[in-house]
Amino acid sequence: MSDDRAAPLALTELDDEGVFTITMNRPERRNAMSPAAFRAVGEAFLEANANPAVATVLLTGAGEDFSSGLDLTAPPDTSGGPQPFEFMMDAICALEKPLVAAVRGCGIGYGMTVLFHCDVVYVGESVRLRMPFANLGLVTEAAACYMAPLAIGQKQAAELLYTADWVDAARAVEYGIATRAYPDDRVLEEARAKARQMAQWPVSSLVEMKRMVKSFHAESIAKARALEGEAMRRLFGSPENKEAIAAFVERRAPDFRQFRR
Repeated sequence: MSDDRAAPLALTELDDEGVFTITMNRPERRNAMSPAAFRAVGEAFLEANANPAVATVLLTGAGEDFSSGLDLTAPPDTSGGPQPFEFMMDAICALEKPLVAAVRGCGIGYGMTVLFHCDVVYVGESVRLRMPFANLGLVTEAAACYMAPLAIGQKQAAELLYTADWVDAARAVEYGIATRAYPDDRVLEEARAKARQMAQWPVSSLVEMKRMVKSFHAESIAKARALEGEAMRRLFGSPENKEAIAAFVERRAPDFRQFRR
């Protein structure tokens, strides 16, 4: 389905308690992110940050999944402006208010790396997370090369990055990727309740505390994103990357051994 459909790619709602919910809205594609979807989510984060009525932000996905990551079948962005993914990440990194995530189903690529930028993460018992960069012949995104080791430890991050392994709900909590796990039918309710609990306090206090917490890592995150961008440009379109994409489209296992001869 194309991105010019009637339904918005990011749903937003501000409740009376000051919780601004952003819902990624491509459920028919497991919330896979096209360039237009990245841009829509980025604009929603900018709106949340600028609106003084917003105290906390809740990020979730429509349907049964959080996000299956980049939509490999979507046409590339030809607008000539800032790259949609980087535009969205700029907005997320600039958010000064607490960010809570409610995650069910799959969280792949961006669907996992964005969780390192969330202050509180609740997952459903069905959750399956993965950083599939090695098996795509690429590198991390969203400063995950820095954020993953920072959040879960060097050894755990190395294992997940180099194996492209799956992470279930129990492992997500054990590693500190998630704050807590709930049954799928409760995770959004629990996340919203926590966001409302935060929102009862002065926004000025929440903003100042988040600014202080982020201040220790902002420079490193910016450096990591720059390094990832440079490496991504070198590897995107490489023979290994093309083989990975072809294997995905053809629903087969990729053969990377051919490039070692």
